[in-house]
Amino acid sequence: MAANFSSIPVLDFAFIADETKRPEFIAHLRHALINVGFLYLKNHTVSQELIDRLVDYIPRLFDLPQDAKEKIDMANSPHFLGYSRLGAEFTKGKTDYREQFDFATPHQTQWRPGGPEYLRLWGPSQWPDENLIPGFRGVMENYLLQVQALSYHFISLLAEAFGLPSDALAKFYDSDERMQHRGKGRSTNEGSLTDQGVGPHYDAGFLTFLLQASPHPGLQVQNLAGDWIDVPPIPGTFVVNIGKALEFVTRGLARATSHRVLSPPVGTTPRYSVPFFQNISLNARLADNILDFPPEILKLKDLRGDPAQTDSVNFAEFDREPSGKVNLIGRVKSHPDVAERHYPDLFEQYFPNGLPKQVNAY
Repeated sequence: MAANFSSIPVLDFAFIADETKRPEFIAHLRHALINVGFLYLKNHTVSQELIDRLVDYIPRLFDLPQDAKEKIDMANSPHFLGYSRLGAEFTKGKTDYREQFDFATPHQTQWRPGGPEYLRLWGPSQWPDENLIPGFRGVMENYLLQVQALSYHFISLLAEAFGLPSDALAKFYDSDERMQHRGKGRSTNEGSLTDQGVGPHYDAGFLTFLLQASPHPGLQVQNLAGDWIDVPPIPGTFVVNIGKALEFVTRGLARATSHRVLSPPVGTTPRYSVPFFQNISLNARLADNILDFPPEILKLKDLRGDPAQTDSVNFAEFDREPSGKVNLIGRVKSHPDVAERHYPDLFEQYFPNGLPKQVNAY
């Protein structure tokens, strides 16, 4: 087995523009993808001025009057976009002690009556009143679009790291107007009730780009032995991690790593973060699109070995359902109040006894 990791590697995106350093970047990326599942990315292409503006907005977003937040409550949206009050989401049957807003890149829903319900997952965001937080929407939308561009570039480098053509993963995405990627503004509050800011879980799609928007620690990832490793904020970086969909299509070569967020200690300020989730086509059936890798690349998985049992079990349906259905199931389990209003049949399937006080989201 490869040596177990005790820290998260830092990769310099500027290396890809230097032909003498590019091979080093690709080698380090390959190691991170196979053995860790997480990495820091510095010198990326997203404007630092834009990031600074967004970081300035995030505390102001959560300081909005409660009635203004509730006007864009997620329960209003069949797309699971909008505001989630403190303690409204669950992971592994426990309350996540966080407050958040879900936004997404611009998109007009492709769903039509009679079509698959999972096409309703994507659609327009709900935004706070512009008069209460002037300019926020423009900054957030611009940020999401810049990270989207970075994520597409990064996925081509990932293919190169695995010995594939740079466009080998393009078949998992639709045209731009048929795609949507999701972002969150997240506030993990001081842990007076529980230390679970976000419980142990995997992400669903291909890649997540996390902006840690305050200096608080709290993010932890689970290594091959099952130990929890801290991922503290490093200014000027994104934390990038692998989702279960990418793990599935790479036959486990790319490693989705269990992770969680601990609440800040009692008496401290909230921890702010802005994750960006790169989606794949809602109609993609991953079991029909398994990739073939060079033998020397596949051997690296054998050298790594299998991780110990983790604390995360979500998104296990990729072997039999389209990507959109897998994601919809996850959202229904996490947000039963939204499901009860907009997906009554699925709500009945997963919650036959009605709206629960606690749920097993994953």
